[in-house]
Amino acid sequence: MRVDKWLWAARFFKTRSLAAEAVTGGKVEVNGERVKPARAVKVGELVSVRLGPYTHAVVVRGLSESRGPASVAATLYEETAESRAAREKLAWQLKFAAPVMDAGTGRPTKRDRRDMERMRGR
Repeated sequence: MRVDKWLWAARFFKTRSLAAEAVTGGKVEVNGERVKPARAVKVGELVSVRLGPYTHAVVVRGLSESRGPASVAATLYEETAESRAAREKLAWQLKFAAPVMDAGTGRPTKRDRRDMERMRGR
């Protein structure tokens, strides 16, 4: 079965064309190697998928030619323990990271507004 079709059936991507685009863009690896969308995937292979900041490392447990319900899609793969731990750690870091604020951006204060009016001559 094609890797792009499997990713679509396993519900990693909403459309098959998005799955093929991700494979072509290097966001999907099978057994640690970059692949093409037509590469055949087999049961037992390790597939790494980068979705946003997260990387999912899953072992293929089943193949499906059609996209079914999410409960069936979840049986097509099994995420590794290391991958799950890394994703949870990254999610925690992103949740509790300090917000990035640039100094001087945002709405002007009353003092700034008065200074600007003085410069304009009002």
